[in-house]
Amino acid sequence: MPARQELPDTLKRSPKKAQRTWIKAHDSAVEQYGEGERAHRTANAALKHSFEKVGDHWEPKAEKGPSDRQAEKSTPKPGKTAEGVDANASKQHLYEVAKRLEVPGRSSMSKPELVEAIKKANRRASAKARSK
Repeated sequence: MPARQELPDTLKRSPKKAQRTWIKAHDSAVEQYGEGERAHRTANAALKHSFEKVGDHWEPKAEKGPSDRQAEKSTPKPGKTAEGVDANASKQHLYEVAKRLEVPGRSSMSKPELVEAIKKANRRASAKARSK
């Protein structure tokens, strides 16, 4: 199935460049691995090098690079990820994202706590956007 038809909802609400990045990586992965979960994981890993999930959409990152340990792997396997949160970003950046998402208690959170709180806020925002 063409990647454009499989585009996740969060990407449909994201910049065209994010959509193109995911589609190109997905199509390439389908050619190499076949249709399925591995193609989606590969496309998501490619997306996370240039974009981060903020709320219900993806935004360009200030600096390109893997967003978490899972995205650092050359062949992504199933496992725990930061779900699009740029866990490798500075604590200040994570704090600013948490502030935009109105995460309560963010000023006293550690960097790992900010990552978890942003993941939860992103899930809520995506669920809310789906229900509209």
